[in-house]
Amino acid sequence: MNLRVTLDCAGVDWSIVSGTLQRVGMAHYEPDIHRKAFENSHTSVFVYHEAQLVGFGRVISDDAYQAAVYDMAVIPEYQGQGIGTTIMKHILSRVTHCNVILYAAVGKEPFYEKLGLRKMKTGMARFNNPDEMRKRGFTD
Repeated sequence: MNLRVTLDCAGVDWSIVSGTLQRVGMAHYEPDIHRKAFENSHTSVFVYHEAQLVGFGRVISDDAYQAAVYDMAVIPEYQGQGIGTTIMKHILSRVTHCNVILYAAVGKEPFYEKLGLRKMKTGMARFNNPDEMRKRGFTD
């Protein structure tokens, strides 16, 4: 498969980012909100198959000792082909000096465990949509 990985936000169709996040059941916003989030991140990774955006992810970080991965998604037709692993390896290679946390969709934990991440025993969150996050299994 002819894949191209880029760390450049230029030329990204943000409606595809928003639509992909919606398709895979993740939090999604208006395209311009995603543009702002990715452009303000420490590292943003985009994977294209030919001209089609098929996956992406980003990490925010203080670039000292903490980092958090967000919006890691691959369109369903391309899942299971190593694209998510490629995205995560690019992200993790840029924050090797940091502790890294992320929200894993329920059932996706084994994917992240293969990359060396482990479930946390503690964690707290305040969500703008607490009932929805409880229904989706993120909180008690």
